[in-house]
Amino acid sequence: MTTHKVDLLIVGAGPVGLYGVYYAGVRGMKVAVIDSLSEVGGQVSALYPEKLIFDIAGYPRVKGRELVTALAAQAASADPVYLLGQEAQEVQEIEGEGPPRFSVQTSSGDVVECGGIVVTAGIGTFTPRKLPAGEEFLGRGLEYFVPDPTPYQDTDVVIVGGGDSALDWALMLEPLAASVTVVHRRKVFRAHQATVAQVEASRVRMIVDAEVSELRGDSTLQKAHITVKGTDGAEIVDCQNVVAALGFMANIGPLREWGMELHDNRHIVVDSAMRTARRGIFAAGDITEYDGKVRLIAVGFGEVATAVNNAFVLMNPDEQLFPGHSTDEQPAPEPALAQPAG
Repeated sequence: MTTHKVDLLIVGAGPVGLYGVYYAGVRGMKVAVIDSLSEVGGQVSALYPEKLIFDIAGYPRVKGRELVTALAAQAASADPVYLLGQEAQEVQEIEGEGPPRFSVQTSSGDVVECGGIVVTAGIGTFTPRKLPAGEEFLGRGLEYFVPDPTPYQDTDVVIVGGGDSALDWALMLEPLAASVTVVHRRKVFRAHQATVAQVEASRVRMIVDAEVSELRGDSTLQKAHITVKGTDGAEIVDCQNVVAALGFMANIGPLREWGMELHDNRHIVVDSAMRTARRGIFAAGDITEYDGKVRLIAVGFGEVATAVNNAFVLMNPDEQLFPGHSTDEQPAPEPALAQPAG
């Protein structure tokens, strides 16, 4: 067992957590990071590292993997302790006067002692929603996400779903695949309207009010049966790959026992300072809930900066909440020398 003594513990090494690491360094805090995944980047690294992201400030377009690389490089300035492939489990408050201190045990037996905690764990442990038809083809043509588009080159692909991931993957695979068909059980898509318009303008075929009723093949997937509501029989299409983008079921695991108020049993309720119901524990990113919450990475960046600064002031009551501007740390440019006349 190894004990790590730090100022701040961040639970979750996704984009929001990585930015929180950087901001903890700005305030001079020593920080540790716990994540159940074996690499940083959270859902972005695990689910869509090659997908283009368009709503990050300053990046007209950036691949998920590139965004994570940049955030990790920024976080490195804080020299964090990464505890990857571990789950934050039991939390206990260390007795003593003054601001709270915590002891957090991980699933690997490590212990982190800290003065504050910021939870940025996204949706927690995620399990894909299963496609009822053809589960026996999992790994033989059926997948639930696309970490690497290369295997889809020149194949016929059916994507099941109507959310952002389904249509983003359709746009990503359309230039590579022989054909892409999107099947959605409703007539209206949940994805962003601009994304829907892009797919409609591409060569992707869209079948709505329908479902994949059966998958067939031998050692690998070969055919998909698509049934449209109100019609008899099924259309049979050639496909070597099916991507079931049906969303994920969230489970925040041991965090449920940490004494924080939960909304719908999966999100942590916070106030405007990103404080949870338990003093000394803050939260930011997709896992949080408050009136008017918008679940975007860009929003999470601001939330985690707020959380880290409020955690810092709780641990250091004589300090100011506002950290100053990052430009204030840069040396002022030297004035240009006057040029001689003539």
